[in-house]
Amino acid sequence: MTAPDRARLIQELSHQARISTLWTVLLHNAIASRSGTNVTDMQCINLLQLRGPMTPGQLADAMFLTTGGAITAVIDRLEKAGMVRRRRDDEDRRRVIVEATEDGPTAELSDRFAPVAELYGKLLDGYSDEQLTVILDYLNRTNEASPEVIERVRQLG
Repeated sequence: MTAPDRARLIQELSHQARISTLWTVLLHNAIASRSGTNVTDMQCINLLQLRGPMTPGQLADAMFLTTGGAITAVIDRLEKAGMVRRRRDDEDRRRVIVEATEDGPTAELSDRFAPVAELYGKLLDGYSDEQLTVILDYLNRTNEASPEVIERVRQLG
C-alpha cells in the first residue's frame, strides 16, 4: 500500500469513528430517554457495573463531575430510582460506597441494550476469527489510550 493510500485509509477510519461515536451518543440518549433517565446517570450505572462499587468521590472523578453537589444529585436520583444503593465501607465505616443494583430498574435499563447486542452479534458473525482478533486488538488499544486522551482534553482548559 502506498503512503497516500494509507493516509486515505486512516482518514476514512477517523471519519467512520466520528460517525460511530455520533450514533453511540444518539443511541445512549434514546435509551436514557426511554428509560426515564439521562445519559450522565445512565453512564454512572454503566461505570459502576464495569468497575464495581466506588466511593462518591471516585465516581465523581471518573465522570468528571464535582464532588458534593453534582455527584450527590446523580446518586440521589439513581438511589430514588432503585438503580444504586449506598452502603458503609466495611473497612472504614466513615466512607460511603455506591454500588449498582442488579435487578429492577437497572435490569430493565440493561434490557434496552438487547437489540444492540443482537444486531452487533449478527454483524460480527460475518467476520473471520482473524478479523475479530484485529477488531478486538483495536478496541483494546483505544480503550487503553482513552484515559490519557481524556486527561489531555481536560488539560486544554
